[in-house]
Amino acid sequence: MDLVLRTVVVFFLLLVVVRTVGRRELNTMEPFDVILLIVIGDLVQQGVTQSDYSLTGAITVISTITLLTVATSYLSFRFRPLRPVLEGEPLVLVEDGRPIQRNMRRERITLAELSAAGREQQIGSLDRVHLAILETNGRISFILKEE
Repeated sequence: MDLVLRTVVVFFLLLVVVRTVGRRELNTMEPFDVILLIVIGDLVQQGVTQSDYSLTGAITVISTITLLTVATSYLSFRFRPLRPVLEGEPLVLVEDGRPIQRNMRRERITLAELSAAGREQQIGSLDRVHLAILETNGRISFILKEE
């Protein structure tokens, strides 16, 4: 039971941390960020299992995390008011060619990063963009102005 309780606490702690840190795709992370993720994974494992390296302990922890993941997914699907808390909401970064600085600061996205994301989608200038939206998966969607 101790393993289950520690797993539940760490699961919700990670949920809060991911919501706080922001939305970034793995391919946009700096090498330090990736290393930090690996270290966090190791620390989580140590915190959850402590010195229990048994097969039963591993099965208990994996089953608990799987159950919590399915439960949060179901709750997000079933109860619309929980969706922003569990999954986040899309965020408008550019409207009619003008960057929304407040939203960019909130997600710690620089104008250079936003412009680079546009160039990756063959958009040379943000002036051509009607909307740029940071999706809940960390990708930026661009909708061009009608010409």
